[in-house]
Amino acid sequence: MCLATVYARNNPDSIILEYVSRIDVEGTRITLTDVMGDTKIIEGTIAMADLTGGKVQINCAD
Repeated sequence: MCLATVYARNNPDSIILEYVSRIDVEGTRITLTDVMGDTKIIEGTIAMADLTGGKVQINCAD
């Protein structure tokens, strides 16, 4: 199983959510779901997804 940590691209030290197992995108609305089934919804766009390294960066809307 591949899990990812999602970061804000403009602040690489800022973790949005860890152990993400699913990412759903609808326009600029991104729904992150972790391995426990908890969800977090943010506005932005996916900037980069490194699936081997388990890292996703998001351009967050301000």
